[in-house]
Amino acid sequence: MMQKIRRFEDLVAWQKSRAFAAVIHRMTLEPQFARDFKLRDQIWDAALSISSNIAEGFERNRMREFHQFLSIAKSSCAEVRSQLYLAFDAGYIDEATLNATLRQAEEVGRVIGGLRRSIEAEIAKSKNLRTQDSGLRTDVR
Repeated sequence: MMQKIRRFEDLVAWQKSRAFAAVIHRMTLEPQFARDFKLRDQIWDAALSISSNIAEGFERNRMREFHQFLSIAKSSCAEVRSQLYLAFDAGYIDEATLNATLRQAEEVGRVIGGLRRSIEAEIAKSKNLRTQDSGLRTDVR
């Protein structure tokens, strides 16, 4: 039986995305990277967006909206991965840093994807319950 999560802070996806954002932030503080204002700000904004969208979606208390926000968070994770390649191409990070950070980004994306699939299953389950003639009508939250 799955334990009910009451706070977004308890979500593994949020915890991993928070840790990932900290890695990206430290990376962008390196002097050469820090001088590229456009890329620095873009990658940092995308990294911030991951955990922020997980939190915002969770707090809306609607399954469908949470699913949508998880999709946005996963997309932001892909955006960071793309920008990591650009940072490597510009010489701001070395290949070892690129590979380690890409692995972390992929893990964050997998966890978000798993949570998103779980939410999809809950939505489908709720939809199936509503279509049965039980007399019970509930909103998918």
